[in-house]
Amino acid sequence: MTYTAFIFGLLGSLHCLGMCGPIAFMLPVDRQSALRRNLQIGTYHVGRLFSYGLLGALFGLLGKGFSLFGLQQGLSIGVGVLMIIVAVVPEAQLRKFKITNPIYKGLAWVKQQLGGMFKKKSWDAFLTIGFLNGLLPCGLVYIALFAAMTMGTTSEGAYYMVFFGLGTVPLMTSAVYLGNYLTSALRKRIRAWIPIVVGLMGFLFVLRGLGLGIPYVSPLTPSQQISTDLDCAPGEVPFDNTP
Repeated sequence: MTYTAFIFGLLGSLHCLGMCGPIAFMLPVDRQSALRRNLQIGTYHVGRLFSYGLLGALFGLLGKGFSLFGLQQGLSIGVGVLMIIVAVVPEAQLRKFKITNPIYKGLAWVKQQLGGMFKKKSWDAFLTIGFLNGLLPCGLVYIALFAAMTMGTTSEGAYYMVFFGLGTVPLMTSAVYLGNYLTSALRKRIRAWIPIVVGLMGFLFVLRGLGLGIPYVSPLTPSQQISTDLDCAPGEVPFDNTP
């Protein structure tokens, strides 16, 4: 399912373009040298990817506990259902639950540090801006992290989030060059597509959890594969005491 992370990031970057695009547009890049500007943007993305990878590793470690207890399929289905709910229920209704309020308060210092970094033009400033950008509260990133948790290992969780981040790179890069065209009306139109993307990803995670034997989409779980192999064993006699 790692390949779906890139697709999710690519399609979901419509949301990033609408929400975090202004951050990319405000990057203190060198407007005179194209080479230096591209390297600065690349450094910013490296910071974001590192942040996503770190978060993915933490959630992958959490998901490993579910895997050890044989709850991986249920977790995948649960995350998929959660995605579909988020896609179907209006955002205004979800805000009433105030689930993310503690997160927003806890990350207030991130915004303060981020504001200070925009005044600098050093390479470490671009790296830090990217890293802090990856820590900012974002519903789409939260969903990706829950998806990373279903990967079952620390490394696969990290890979999932890195590939998710890579999918957001093209449009986030374009925000640096096309920031003047990101009007509020355009961002609103872009965000209208997000529920469709999230709902589709949720459907894929439900399929994955069902283990229907569809290659790359809903593969059999290890226990199902073992059961299938035993059922297909050609005429074996379990206990043959013949000398």
